[in-house]
Amino acid sequence: MSSAAAAPATLRLLRTAVRGPAGQGAWYVNAAADAPVTLDWFQPRFWMARDAVVARHTGRGAAIGFEHAGRRFLLRHYLRGGMAAALSAERYLWLGEARTRPLAELKLTLRLHADGMPVPRPVAVRYERSGLSYTADIITDYLPDTRTLAAVLADGDVPLATWAAIGRTIRRFHDWGLDHADLNAHNILLREPDEIFLIDFDKARLRQAAGIWRDANLARLRRSLDALEDARPAARRFDETQWQVLLTAWFETQ
Repeated sequence: MSSAAAAPATLRLLRTAVRGPAGQGAWYVNAAADAPVTLDWFQPRFWMARDAVVARHTGRGAAIGFEHAGRRFLLRHYLRGGMAAALSAERYLWLGEARTRPLAELKLTLRLHADGMPVPRPVAVRYERSGLSYTADIITDYLPDTRTLAAVLADGDVPLATWAAIGRTIRRFHDWGLDHADLNAHNILLREPDEIFLIDFDKARLRQAAGIWRDANLARLRRSLDALEDARPAARRFDETQWQVLLTAWFETQ
C-alpha cells in the first residue's frame, strides 16, 4: 500500500491496486479508521458466509450492516437511479480514477468527519473497472441506535422538537458548504432524543458560497416527505406544520 502524500495525517488514504478476472481497479482505506480491511470486505457473501450480517437495507444503493471484531460497519454497493438505471443498474462510465464516484464520496466524507460534522466515519472504498465502465462499493462505520427518518415516520409521528433538530442540522451542513444532491427522508438518520446525522454523499459537492442550491436541497427533501405521505393517505404523519417547524429552525440557526 502507498499513502496519498498530499493528504494531512487525519485524511491519509492507503491505496491498493487490484487486477483480476473481472477487470482492474483499486481500493482505498482511511488510515485513521483503524480497520483491517481486505478485498473480501467488499463482498456481501463473505459476511453472509460468516453469519456476520446484522442489517439489510434496500433502495438506491443496496447495503448491509456487518460485524467484525466487535465493531459494526455498513457496506453499500453503488446503484444508479432514475433513467440511467434503465441502461445499467450498477455500472458507471469510466472517466479516470480521480473522477470515480466512490473516491469523490470518500474524500468529501473524510473532510466532513474531520470537521466534526454528524456523519458516519468513512472506512474504505473500492472500484472495479471493465472496459469503459466500472462498479463500486463504500464501507463506513455503522451508526448504532439510529433509524432513517422514513422508517420512523412509517411507525408513527415524529415530535416537533425532532423536526426542529433536523432543520438545524441541515443548516449546519449548508453553512459548512455541503450541497447534498439527494437529501431525502432515507438519508437522514435519527438517534433519540434529537441527534441527527446525514448519510450518502454520492454526487454531493462542496460549495464556496450560499446560493439557490440550498433551496434545491430543501425542495428535494420536501418532495421526498410528500411522496412518503402520499403512499399512506390514511395515516398521514407529515404536513405543513412539521415543515414550518423545520424551516423555522433552519432560518434561525446561525
